[in-house]
Amino acid sequence: MGSIGDKLAVRKVAAVIVMARELDRAEGELRAFIDRMDVEEQAALVAVMWIGRGAFEAEELQEAFSTALAEASTPTADYLIGTPHLVDNLEGGLEALGFDAIDEEDQLL
Repeated sequence: MGSIGDKLAVRKVAAVIVMARELDRAEGELRAFIDRMDVEEQAALVAVMWIGRGAFEAEELQEAFSTALAEASTPTADYLIGTPHLVDNLEGGLEALGFDAIDEEDQLL
């Protein structure tokens, strides 16, 4: 199983993607899943999303992670669920970091 830096399992990012695809029926489950993550996992998840959105390059993962930790002012679940194109950004972030997002998602289903 891969991980984002040493902070977050790729499988957890894939689980967030799968739940976010079904947000109408899985929002409560998604919120609970994110809320159960520790602060570092939540920051890594935000960093992956930012990389997928193009705010940071994959080589800037540590900077994105540090920024996510420093700037966290909203509950992570609220922030991510309110982000347009969350699924696309998370998939793009995983791809930029060298992971096959679709393969990871398929393994969960």
